[in-house]
Amino acid sequence: MGGSSATALLKVLLHNFDILAGPVVSLVYPLYASIRAIESKSPVDDQQWLTYWILYSMITLMELTFAKLIECIPIWSYAKLITTCWLTIPYFNGAAYVYEHFVRPAFVNAQNRTVDTQHVPIKKVVFSKEDDTVIATEKYMKENGTDAFRDQIDKAEYRGNKLRNK
Repeated sequence: MGGSSATALLKVLLHNFDILAGPVVSLVYPLYASIRAIESKSPVDDQQWLTYWILYSMITLMELTFAKLIECIPIWSYAKLITTCWLTIPYFNGAAYVYEHFVRPAFVNAQNRTVDTQHVPIKKVVFSKEDDTVIATEKYMKENGTDAFRDQIDKAEYRGNKLRNK
């Protein structure tokens, strides 16, 4: 009796593997990995997980839009599970591949058609990395104190207000 109930449980688990594994692969692991990426200093993992969430959102929107049609595809849940594994497992780097080869070219082409580049001001890059601003600020405060830093902020606000009022 114990063996048959274990076999029945195993059959149920295997039969519903896609339903059980789907949320873990598509939500739980990516959420965990995204939090780790935010906490790390590397922009590479940030890009991987931001790209994943863009693709996951696109898949979800497609599923919502074509729900009736997708219901007719018996292997859809398995195909989605395999695709999601390919997108999330860092070894395959699937999210980056799809983004670079499909999403980005479509987005860049759309941007080029709608943006008049002659009227877009060119931004002058002051710092090469996001953290450079924070590092420079901390260094200034360490050398000159927080009061001197506050004085600089006040001067900048004063100049900004003066320019706006002209």
